[in-house]
Amino acid sequence: QMQLVESGGGLVQPGGSLRLSCAASSTIFSIRAMGWYRQAPGKQRELVALFTRGDYTDYADSVKGRFTISRDNAGDTVYLQMNSLKPEDTALYYCNAKTYDHGDFWGQGTQVTVSS
Repeated sequence: QMQLVESGGGLVQPGGSLRLSCAASSTIFSIRAMGWYRQAPGKQRELVALFTRGDYTDYADSVKGRFTISRDNAGDTVYLQMNSLKPEDTALYYCNAKTYDHGDFWGQGTQVTVSS
């Protein structure tokens, strides 16, 4: 099974920055898309940013201009640079990888808390 290992969450003040990392390890299947979702208490999980083959990126409207997704050359590690963080960005952030033949994989989640 492919594993997704996340790091980089934490507590930050409003206006601050954090960088999340997610690396695929163990058995690495052919990935067609990889990115980040988040889930706040009492809310549904939502897309934050997604990187697909061909350098296409997709962002939630609420994070455009503040968050940037990037990846390494192999396409097995993705990063999420989060700037100008707001309290409403507080959530559990999940890494997601969509494979061609083996479905979706999820990380364990990393908590991001924006509070003064």
